[in-house]
Amino acid sequence: MLEIGFNNVKKNFGYKDILNGLSFEVISGDRLAIIGKNGSGKTTILNILANIETADSGLVTIRNNATVGYLKQTEEIIEDEVNVNDVIKTGQKELMNLEKKMLDIAKEMENSNCEISKLLKQYERIQNEYIAGGGYELEESFNKICTGCKISKEMLEKSYNMLSGGEKTIVNIARVLYSKPDILLLDEPTNHLDVQATEWLEGFIKKYNGTVIIISHDRYFIDKVATKTLLIENGVGELYYGNYSYFLKEDEKRVMSQFENYKNQQKQIKAMEESIKKLREFGTRAGNEMFFKRAFSIQKRLEKLDVTQRPITEKAIPLNFEIKNRSGKNVIGIKDLEIVLGNRVLLNNANMNIYYGDKVCLLGKNGSGKSTLIKTILGEIKPNIGEIIIGSNVNIGYIPQKISFENEQNTILSIFGEYCKGTETQKRSKLARFMFNGENVFKKVGNLSGGERVKLKLACLMEQDVNCIVLDEPTNHIDINTRETLEDTLKEYKGTIIFVTHDRYFANKLAGKIIEINNKKIYEFMGNYDDYKNKIIYEVT
Repeated sequence: MLEIGFNNVKKNFGYKDILNGLSFEVISGDRLAIIGKNGSGKTTILNILANIETADSGLVTIRNNATVGYLKQTEEIIEDEVNVNDVIKTGQKELMNLEKKMLDIAKEMENSNCEISKLLKQYERIQNEYIAGGGYELEESFNKICTGCKISKEMLEKSYNMLSGGEKTIVNIARVLYSKPDILLLDEPTNHLDVQATEWLEGFIKKYNGTVIIISHDRYFIDKVATKTLLIENGVGELYYGNYSYFLKEDEKRVMSQFENYKNQQKQIKAMEESIKKLREFGTRAGNEMFFKRAFSIQKRLEKLDVTQRPITEKAIPLNFEIKNRSGKNVIGIKDLEIVLGNRVLLNNANMNIYYGDKVCLLGKNGSGKSTLIKTILGEIKPNIGEIIIGSNVNIGYIPQKISFENEQNTILSIFGEYCKGTETQKRSKLARFMFNGENVFKKVGNLSGGERVKLKLACLMEQDVNCIVLDEPTNHIDINTRETLEDTLKEYKGTIIFVTHDRYFANKLAGKIIEINNKKIYEFMGNYDDYKNKIIYEVT
């Protein structure tokens, strides 16, 4: 059954055509992932479906009587002082109202001297409506969702407005899932979720009895849940009947085919233009009108030609991290380490060794101590017991979760110039390798996106000849294209990399070793994320 239809939809925000003739269809039960660059119109599509925005032209259809639930990327603002429990339960307002009516009628029957049969009929009618809506499964559903989203009984009693941004996101996920809409719209649902909560959400979506549309930069998540992938480029869409990995293969074929068509058509256009030129020359020399008519005929065919556009492919950062002074074999040693923050023990008797060239992914639940361990390695936190041994000639470069610069009013060029010696031409040439071209180098760093900040920080690190890079959640808030260029760059890096991430796709491509912090201990696993996951499953079973 057709659930959603977009037919030649256009949307303009005054300065740019965000959607420019977008057409696609969603069938009941589809799990559609929408991908594309930041600013390509992905969220606009969800806003139109949720009736927050309207299309300028074209036709948008949603199945009659279909209910729509929407998890926005930005947190919901609630003015009233309500607790988390009540916020989640607003997802089932109608059923909760029916339940209240049943309770009111039951009380009335206890205290009323009037005819009970009339009240019984009224109760039975409301109860049938309550049963049809799944009212008696509400409590079980509520408990499952709270458990999956790791919302404790204590958190349920907290005021919603006192929660952090991440906690509000989790509560709103629970609220939307609890509402069980026919069409579930999720904009970056895995933001602020740890791996365990994300995996629970994957399982929930795969079993969901409805249609799901997802915007996500989490490629591993898309691979697990999506049955279709919609790529948004230049305001139009290309639909692929599979997950993200399927899209990658098919998109490569599409680009290659389009490029072949483009080359062949360019040859045809060139031949036609040469024919026109020669016929006009012949006509001029011979004074024969027939040559001009034939040239005119070819010119008309050329003007009517549906020109194939040259496919635009994103260039990866063409970098070569040159390490002039490599470190010794032993980069970082952790011996009998104990870290206590306040009254909380994060690590107890922890040991590990990291060697030159290792690409290490630190995993662990939120709050397990990953970022604290990194700060201890960097010397920002002193261990209570034990020691961290930094090897000989180790030069560590650090990219934190939130990248800031001392003066956010400075330009890209001036920030880079603090680390790069040479002429302005040489500096701009190096910045171009990080896709900072032309007048962009004069952009203020305060206006940079998350991905641009990561790239600028990398550019500065390259000039410092670091042989060990430490990254804390480097892929947060950057789009898929930037993630992939970052992956390709770091894969070519010959030094040591230690990184924290919830991006399992990123960990799969980059990691050669997984270090998990679990129950105050450190556990090492050789291989990438999938190797680690298979090892864990094998040991459990």
